[in-house]
Amino acid sequence: MSKLRSLVVLVASALLWPAASGAFCGFYVAKADAKLWNETSKVVLVRDGERTVLTMSSDYEGDPREFAMVVPVPVVLKREQIHVANSALVKHLDDFTAPRLVEYYDDDPCSPGIEEIIVTAQKREYSGRAAQRDRAASLGVTIEAEYTVGEYDILILSAEESSGLTTWLRESGYRIPDGAEPVVASYLKQQMKFFVAKVNLGEQARLGVSELRPLQMAFETPKFMLPIRLGTVNAKGAQELLVFAITRGGRVETTNYRSVRIPSDVELPPFVQAKFRDFYRDMFARQAQRAGAVVFIEHAWDMAWCDPCAAEPLSPAELRELGVFWLGRNEWRWPWQAPAPPAQGIDAFVTRLHVRYDAQSFPEDLAFLITGDRTNFQGRYVMRHPWTGSSECEAATRYRADLRARQLAEGERLADLTGWDLADIRRQQKIAPGAQAPAPSEDAWWERLWPGGR
Repeated sequence: MSKLRSLVVLVASALLWPAASGAFCGFYVAKADAKLWNETSKVVLVRDGERTVLTMSSDYEGDPREFAMVVPVPVVLKREQIHVANSALVKHLDDFTAPRLVEYYDDDPCSPGIEEIIVTAQKREYSGRAAQRDRAASLGVTIEAEYTVGEYDILILSAEESSGLTTWLRESGYRIPDGAEPVVASYLKQQMKFFVAKVNLGEQARLGVSELRPLQMAFETPKFMLPIRLGTVNAKGAQELLVFAITRGGRVETTNYRSVRIPSDVELPPFVQAKFRDFYRDMFARQAQRAGAVVFIEHAWDMAWCDPCAAEPLSPAELRELGVFWLGRNEWRWPWQAPAPPAQGIDAFVTRLHVRYDAQSFPEDLAFLITGDRTNFQGRYVMRHPWTGSSECEAATRYRADLRARQLAEGERLADLTGWDLADIRRQQKIAPGAQAPAPSEDAWWERLWPGGR
C-alpha cells in the first residue's frame, strides 16, 4: 500500500454499441462498483460556475500514523472551507452509478402478448511549531495555515522551490517518493498551494471513528481540472480513479483526453450472472487497452430518478452534505454552514468517470467541461433467459430457430468484449463446437417482442 496518498485533486468516440435512450423496465441483479479494483481513489466533484466542493475518499487501510495526503490546491483554504464528510455518502453514490447487469425472461411465444418479468498517529503534538516554521522558512516554505478538522491535522503550504518543499515534508515525517520533485515544481509554477493532511490519533480516538473518513474542501476557482500526475510518481502500475461529477448543467467530459462511453446495452449469455464482476473487470481492461488514453463514462443520469436502480437516488439532504450547495437556497454559503434547505425537486446531474492511468499514458492533468447535455446513459448489460416451455405452435418453432442465432451472437459478443476464449464460452452456453445458426425466419424473434423494431 502506498504510504503517500496523493489523491490527485484540484476541485475541480466511438461507441461499440449505442445506448438506448428510452426508459427501461427491469431490475438489476449485479453491479460493478469500486470494490472491483484495488487502490481505487474516489473523488466527488460538485461544480457550479467557479464554485467547487471536492470530497476525497481514500482507500488507505494501513497504520493511520503512516497516512498522508498531499493535494495541490489553487488558494489558501480557510478553516471553514474544510470539512470531514460521511463515507457512506460516497458509497451510496458509487452504488447508484455503478454499471449493472439486468435480467429479462422470454415468455411463451404461443401465449397472446409478451410479458417481461421484472426482477428486481499516535497524536502528533506540534510543540515545536516556532522551530518548525523557522525551518520551513529557511527552505523557502511558508505554512500558510494549520487546522485540526475532525481526525485530521491539516497544513496549507506554499513554497519558493520544489526542493525546499520536498525536503521539509520529508524532515517533518511525510514520506515523499523519489521523483516527486519535478511534478511538485510544475504545480508551484502555476502558483498552486499544497493541502497536506495527517491523522491526529488523539482526535480519532476521542471521536470514536475507526476508519479514515473522506476529506471535503470548498473553494472558488476558474480552473476545472484534476491534478493526477502527483499520484503516478511512486505508483507501481496503472491506477484506478473514479470521479463522480455533480452539476446542474449536465454531463461532464474531459477536454484534453477523449471521453468515451463504456460499451452498454449489450446482451450477454445468462451464465455471466454468476461471474458478472469478472466480466466487467475483464471487459473494462480490454476496452482500456484498445482505446489508450481515454476517460470512460460509466454513468450520466439525472439524480432525481433511476431506471433500473442499483441503489436509490441520493436524497436532497445527502446531496447537500456532498456539497450540492444550490439545492433549496438562493444565497451562496458553504453547504455545511447553511441551514437545511426546504423540501423541493432535485436539480442535479451526476457523471461517473472511470480512468485507468499511469504517467506515460496520462502525462497531463485532467481538464473538465460541463457539456450541457442531460441525456441519460448508464453502463447496462442485459441477460435474457430463454423460454424453455414445451408449447407447440408456429411461433414456437420460429422462436427456437431464432434463439440459436441469438445465443451464438451473445457468445461472440462476449468474447470480443472480454477476450475470453470463445470455445470455453460455447461450453458454458452448452452449445456444441462449430454450431451454426439456422437461417433467420422472416419474422425474427425481436420483431415479435418489439413490433416495429428494437
